[in-house]
This record gives sequence, structure tokens and C-alpha cells, in this order.
Amino acid sequence: MILTVTPNPSLDRTYEVPSLDRGEVIRATGERMDPGGKGVNVSRAVNAAGRRTVAVLPLGGAPGALVAELLDAQGIEVAPVPVAGATRSNIALAEADGVLTKINAPGPELSPAEQELLLETVRVHSRDADWIACCGSLPRGLAPAWYADVVARAHAGGARIALDTSGRALLEALRERPDVVKPNAEELAEAVGRPLTTVGDAVKAAEELRGMGARAVLASLGADGQLLVDDAGTWFAGARVDTVRSNVGAGDSSLAGFLIAGGSGPDALASAVAHGAAAVQLPGSVMPTPADLDPAAVTVTTAVPLDRALTEPVP
Repeated sequence: MILTVTPNPSLDRTYEVPSLDRGEVIRATGERMDPGGKGVNVSRAVNAAGRRTVAVLPLGGAPGALVAELLDAQGIEVAPVPVAGATRSNIALAEADGVLTKINAPGPELSPAEQELLLETVRVHSRDADWIACCGSLPRGLAPAWYADVVARAHAGGARIALDTSGRALLEALRERPDVVKPNAEELAEAVGRPLTTVGDAVKAAEELRGMGARAVLASLGADGQLLVDDAGTWFAGARVDTVRSNVGAGDSSLAGFLIAGGSGPDALASAVAHGAAAVQLPGSVMPTPADLDPAAVTVTTAVPLDRALTEPVP
């Protein structure tokens, strides 16, 4: 079982539009409403793969009730933490050329009692978990060290933990040695405080994160592929993608693929890339099923192209 923790979940509305013209009336060509938040998406991807998952998340107000209803309709077990504030609602505008514009609301502020209930709920449900995936930004009220506390408690209970967050929350958690962290290129650059212009730059940054405490780093480099750096070595992987429809939740699908395949080594990296590549070819934040995957399109190598310029360098 893969337990996911989403401290700041959302109700996500995605609209497909021909183009985004500021100040104009835009008619959508398609729309979706999905339960959102990075950990929620990981649970949805795990469930789509036919594996058991439990989603721990604070829920409040009508949006929170709808998130729970949507997850239940998908057959995903929810461990809700009732909160007084309303769950946030986010909007994504997906243009025909693949450009995505997102508007994310701040979300509710959690009281001290709600924060403690969230930690206790994670503790109770972690007993049966093979992995705990802590994902996304922290809501108002939670200190930057909150994820560090979760990692410490998870390890004390014998669980493995994957962390997908950024900024100070990531840096604080590194001292507790999470089993794997999953930054994208921008988050990786922010963590080490310098620009990334080549794959080699990303490798050095990932190694630095390991020096700061991460046991493994699964770094997404967007269209350029993914890196896995751990005690056993460094691997680089990519996949052929024919058409990009939406990258909403693609990184979360990738993390799910990594954990489903065991959470370590080149086979898990190949699974991560296959899931991410499949996700970007689906509308909105639809998660891929096994039928959507194309493992033959994935390449994994230890011959990392260190001098390759990133398609989207981080200044």
C-alpha cells in the first residue's frame, strides 16, 4: 500500500482553450473537474495502476466534500482530517499548443489542533504502508519543518518516505534523510542556489542534495527526461512523446510509477518516465492506466549526457 499525504489539497478545474487572450472572452473546448494536490494525484495514479493507496488530506467546506466524493467515486480510500477552513479551488487553462496557465488558491490555515490531528492520522495509517509519499506545498499554519517531523516519525515507525516539495520545507526535511526526494529542475536549482543550464549541472545539484541528507534524488528535467542519483550510481532516462496535451499531474504520475516499481534503481526510473510520458499525452490531470504506458519508448542509461543543454534552463 502507498500512503499519500497532501497537506494542502484542492479541487481542480481544467479548461482546454484554443489560446489564452488576455481581456477577451475565451470559449473552452473541453473541461474537467478533479480532486487535486500532488499527493492526491499520486494516489490517483497508484489507483489507476491497480494498486492500493490511502490518501491522507485535510478537508473542509463544500470543496473539501466534493474532493472526497470524487476520490471515493474513483475507488480511492480517503483518510480525511476535518478542518474549519474551506479546501482551496484551483484553475488550470490548457492551450492547444501545450502551454498551461495555473491559478492556485492559498488554501485554509490549519489550527494547532488540526495540525496534530493530521500527524496522528498519518501515524495511524502508516502502519500498513510500503511507502509514504509526502507531496506539495504546506498550508498556512504549518511550519517549514513540518515535513521533517513527518519524515522522522515515518522512519521511527519503519516506513520508507518519498518527499516532493520545495523551498525551505525541502531543505528542513533533508536533515531527516528522506529515502527519495523528487524535485523538478526549478526546485533543484532553488535548493542549491545556482542556475542549471546542462544535464551535468542537474547531476551536480542532485549530488549536493544527497550530501545534505537525501538518500536518493529523482529529478525531473521536463522534456529532457529524468535523473536518478543514489548510492548505486547515476542513471538518465527519457521517452518519446508524440503529443503533449497537459502536464498537470505528470510529475505526480511519475513519482507513483517510481514507487509502484519498488522505489529504487533503473527499473523504477524507467517506470517513472513511462508514467510521466503517458500522463502528458492525456487531457487535464487524467492519470494513465497500464494500457496507456509505452515502456518500449523509454530509454535508460548510465552514460549521462552531462554536456547536453537543458531545453528549459533555470537561470
